[in-house]
Amino acid sequence: MNILITGCAGYIGSIAADLFLSKGHQVVGVDNFLTGYKKPIEVLKKKYGDKFTFYNADLKEDLSPIFEKESVIDVVVHYAASCVVDESMTNPHKYFQNNPDSELNLVETMTKYGIKKIVVSSTCAVYGEAKYVPIDESHPTNPNNVYGESKLMGENIVRWYGRLKGLNYIIFRYFNVSGASEDGVFGYSKNPSTHLTENAVRSALGIAPFFLTYQKVDTADGSPIRDYVNVLDLNEAHIKAAEYLIGGGKSEIINLGTGDGSSVLEIVGKVKELTGKEFDVKQADKSREGESAKLVALIDKAKTVLGWQPKRTVADSVKTLLVWYKNNPNGWEE
Repeated sequence: MNILITGCAGYIGSIAADLFLSKGHQVVGVDNFLTGYKKPIEVLKKKYGDKFTFYNADLKEDLSPIFEKESVIDVVVHYAASCVVDESMTNPHKYFQNNPDSELNLVETMTKYGIKKIVVSSTCAVYGEAKYVPIDESHPTNPNNVYGESKLMGENIVRWYGRLKGLNYIIFRYFNVSGASEDGVFGYSKNPSTHLTENAVRSALGIAPFFLTYQKVDTADGSPIRDYVNVLDLNEAHIKAAEYLIGGGKSEIINLGTGDGSSVLEIVGKVKELTGKEFDVKQADKSREGESAKLVALIDKAKTVLGWQPKRTVADSVKTLLVWYKNNPNGWEE
């Protein structure tokens, strides 16, 4: 397949590009380095040569030169987004401008150049506070943070283009993503990190202190419960989605998670157990806003429609993170 990947200099997108390329596909990458890094692009170019082409571009700007030059694109896989919940509550303008506008310009340009297939990264944050658990795709969408609202706006844009312009799509609603590539070459670089498992591993390695940032919620131990899906499992679902669309599959919205939940404190305990390292767990001065108490996915649809199911555990994610952070204690340097 010829795949265009947006956000390929970021955490999930760089691992996706590596995975697609390793399977023999041709990849065109697009990123503006707003939150991505130059180093993974250099690694991908060196590793895959002319199988990988990269454009430094903002999705809100004119994308015509890219689509004119890359005339054979089978599927667009859209990862690029601003995606920090707490930041979205303090800087709503950034999220309402960047996420929907990028998606709108992307699908409009795709339509202009006759590209009709897209796999879209969305989020379980579109559901808001869970009315029942596990959450299926029919659960009401009522975001309780700006990030979730901005991604729901993006979903609606894609759905309208599907209805009016014949765009064929898979929208994936991610639950919590963790882990690194199996060889530890690609991983999460944001510093300070906003990912729980990553932060716990960094603390176990003595890289940075660990702080609890949640507000107390109504769960057994008072900490939020989330569904932690491995980043490779997640990206393997995107390969299946691209193949499904090329095979004529109809548009769908699909959850990606594991179907199991772990609380924040359970994850911290698991990291301590797996690493054999004790580290202090401190309360942050400021708690995160817009968090739900419990978000766990029902993933039956992913299994039925795509034949996908997760293969990796939290322990697998921790093992890859240990390699990643030992090699890159502060993530990518640039």
